[in-house]
Amino acid sequence: MPVDFSLTANVVDIFARSIQPAVVQVEGGRIAAIAPINDAEADPALPYLMPGFVDAHVHVESSLLVPTEFARLAVMHGTVATVSDPHEIGNVLGVAGVEFMLENAAHSPFKFCFGAPSCVPATPFETAGAEITAADIKKLFENPKIGYLAEMMNWPGVLHRDADVMAKIALAHAAGRPVDGHAPGLRADDAAHYASAGISTDHECFTAAEALDKLAVGMKILIREGSAARNFDALIELMPEHYHHLMFCSDDKHPDTLVLGHINQLVQRAVALGNDVFNVLRVACINPVKHYHLPVGLLGEGDPADFIVVKDLRNFEVLQTYLNGELVAENGKSLLPAAPIAVVNNFHAQPVTAQDFQLPAPTTERPTLRVIECFDGQLITARVDVPATIENGLVVPDVAADILKLAVINRYQPHVAPAVAFIQGFGLKHGALASSVGHDSHNITAVGCDDESMARAVNLVIQAKGGLAAVGADGQEILLPLPVAGLMSDQSGLTVASAYAAVDALSKQLGSPLGAPFMTLSFMALLVIPSLKLSDKGLFDGQQFAFVDAVE
Repeated sequence: MPVDFSLTANVVDIFARSIQPAVVQVEGGRIAAIAPINDAEADPALPYLMPGFVDAHVHVESSLLVPTEFARLAVMHGTVATVSDPHEIGNVLGVAGVEFMLENAAHSPFKFCFGAPSCVPATPFETAGAEITAADIKKLFENPKIGYLAEMMNWPGVLHRDADVMAKIALAHAAGRPVDGHAPGLRADDAAHYASAGISTDHECFTAAEALDKLAVGMKILIREGSAARNFDALIELMPEHYHHLMFCSDDKHPDTLVLGHINQLVQRAVALGNDVFNVLRVACINPVKHYHLPVGLLGEGDPADFIVVKDLRNFEVLQTYLNGELVAENGKSLLPAAPIAVVNNFHAQPVTAQDFQLPAPTTERPTLRVIECFDGQLITARVDVPATIENGLVVPDVAADILKLAVINRYQPHVAPAVAFIQGFGLKHGALASSVGHDSHNITAVGCDDESMARAVNLVIQAKGGLAAVGADGQEILLPLPVAGLMSDQSGLTVASAYAAVDALSKQLGSPLGAPFMTLSFMALLVIPSLKLSDKGLFDGQQFAFVDAVE
C-alpha cells in the first residue's frame, strides 16, 4: 500500500511558468493537494519539486539490460518514463519478444510505454529471426500497454504508399495511437509527403535545416543524444522558437553511460546554453506525456504522484525520484528491488574458422574496394573507394590505412558463410571486435585486423549464444555474455555496466578512437541508414536501396 506523506519544496509549475514554495500532499499514490506557503518566489533554502523526465524514444535493449534493470538505473537520474520501441527483440523473437518486454516491465513501477514494431524485419535485404505482420500489429493494439506504432523506418515505402506500410499506419490511426517516424535526410517535398501519411515524429535529423523542414509540415522533432548518435549540438538551436514541438531522447544508450546520466544531462546542457528553463522542462517532462498520452503525473491535483526533487535548476542534481508516491531513488541510489529475469533466445550459428572470412581477389588488373566510412557520434556512413590490398590472391585489410575487414554472420541459421566487406574509421591496430547486437536483425557483426582474430571474437559470441567480445592479437580476450535474446544480460545493471566498461576499454586499447566502438559496430548492419552498410546477405547501398560488390 502507498504511504501518505507531504513534502515542502519549491514547486515548479511548468504550465504556469512559475516556482513557488508549497506543501505537496500525497495520498494513496496520488497528489491530494498543493498548498502554497506564501506568495514569495523560490526559497533558496528549499529543493525544487518538478515532474520527472521522459525519454521520448529509446530501445531498452540497447542498454544491454532488461526493462526492470534499465528502470533501476534510470530512476537515479530522475527519469520516470520511457517511450520504448521493442523492435530489437522483435527482430529476434517476433511478438513473443514484445510480450517478454511487457512481462518483465510489469515487475517495475516505472512507466514504460512500449510500441508495436512497424518494420520487422527492417528490410527484405537481411535475415531476421522473426516477422511482425499487420495482423500481429492489430492484435498488439488490443493491449492498452501498447501505446503507439513504433518508428516507421521504411520511408521509401511511405513515400511510395506501399500497401503493407500504409495498412500498418491505418491500424494505428484506427486504434488512436500515434505513429513514430524514422526519416533520415528527408527534406522539403519528401518530408511533407512522409508526414502526410500521418506520421507525427522524427528522431533522425542530423541538421537544424532538416528538422525545420519537418517542423514546417507538422512533425515533432526529438533531439537525440545517445551512446553513438549524438545530435544535441546540431538541433538545440531550435529550442527558443520550437520548444512546444520538441522532445529529448537517447534512442540507444549503453549501460556505462546510463549509470552516469540520462535525460537530466540534456536538460542541464540546454539550460547552461542560456535556454529558458521552463522551455527546456516542457521538452523534457511535458511534451512526451501529452503526445503519447502517457499515464504519468504532471503535478496536477489527482495526478499520480510521479515527480522528482532536485537540488537546483542549474545542475539538476536529482535528490529523490517518486513513482506513484513511492520513493524509488534517493541521492544517486536506486531503491527499486531486482526482479526475476527469464532467459529467451533464438541463436543457431555454429563456430567459424579464419578461412570463412577470406575474400578472393577479383581477376581485374587493379581491383577497387568500396569501403564503408564510419563516423564517431553518427549512424550515417559514407563510401570511400580505395585500391584493394592483395596478398596471396586474397583481399586483405590495410591496417596502416585503417582499412579493416567487416563481416556479418547469420545467427539464425547454422553454417551460413559470412558476408564480408571493408570499413574505415574503427582505428583498430590489432585484434577484433564481435557483437550479436547488430541493428536491426541482430546477426553477428565483427570488425578486425585479421581473419584469425575475427574468428576468435565471433566464436566467443557464438559459444555464449550472444554477447560482446574483444580479442587482442596477444591472446587478450573479454566477453560480455548477453543470454537474453543475444541482446540483454540477465545480471544487474551495475554489474553489466562494469562488464561493458571492461570490454569497451579493451576495444580502445586495441586502437579504436571511437567513443562507443560497440555501439558504432552495432549500426554497421542498419541498412535503413545511408549510405553504405553490410547485412548478412552482402554490401548494401542505402542510396540505391540495392546490393553492390565490395570489390571490383
